Amino acid sequence: MVKRPARRIVLATLLLLSLPATAMADNKPACMPYTGEHMSFNVGWEFINAGSATMDIAATEHGWQAKTFARTNEMLDLFKKVRDHITAEGICVNGHMQSTVFDANLHERKYTAQKRTEFLWQQNRVSYTQHQISEFFDVPAGHLSVIDAFLAVRKLDLKAGETYRIPIFDSRERYEIEVNVQKRWETLTAPWGEKVNCLIVTPKLKTAGIFTNRGEMTIWMSDDARHIPIKMMAKIKFGRIFVHLTAYSSDTPVVASTTPPITAGNNGKQL
Repeated sequence: MVKRPARRIVLATLLLLSLPATAMADNKPACMPYTGEHMSFNVGWEFINAGSATMDIAATEHGWQAKTFARTNEMLDLFKKVRDHITAEGICVNGHMQSTVFDANLHERKYTAQKRTEFLWQQNRVSYTQHQISEFFDVPAGHLSVIDAFLAVRKLDLKAGETYRIPIFDSRERYEIEVNVQKRWETLTAPWGEKVNCLIVTPKLKTAGIFTNRGEMTIWMSDDARHIPIKMMAKIKFGRIFVHLTAYSSDTPVVASTTPPITAGNNGKQL
């Protein structure tokens, strides 16, 4: 049986992706160069194929929408069925990323949950709603959701040996992700058949999120301007979770869908 921490990584680490959007967009947000991207991932638990994930990033009127979908395969469905949809939205404020909404619609075996985080950045507050109960937290403008933090890491001018910090709000907690770039590179084969040099990046989270459960994960990102995640790995209590990019495209921008996802149940550098 795959326990919850492993399951969390199986969708979090996937960068949880989403359903395709519909219409065309002409312009990319100034602070978000990745609109129009689609990524597909294969997720494994040691040598076992555990599931898959997709991520689609679409342009909105004033920003972006990243929709992720993660699922276990038919074999693991017998033990721990996972169907998770996550939608993260944000805007550009003075050229910087600002999260606005983070919706998590989770279906994990018998566990279902709908969680909504709204970044009320003009009021320096965040509202967090679960089970129709809302809580409010004092959170300065500039904080990101975990999905947007992943995109923010890709957007950084990553240098080997450097440490970066990104402010986030996640699971009722406000803190900074510490992102370390190792002083070494590896060459991996990308889905398009080319061998690419990869930076090795290790973000550290205090909460369960897109990078890992609590703790540290390793991401191999292409050493170019897009910093495409080619591979990810996270250690869990029983073994390791591996995530491999299986498909990538970015040549067809899409417009964000307004339809909610269908679910089966109810000293570092500052960014």
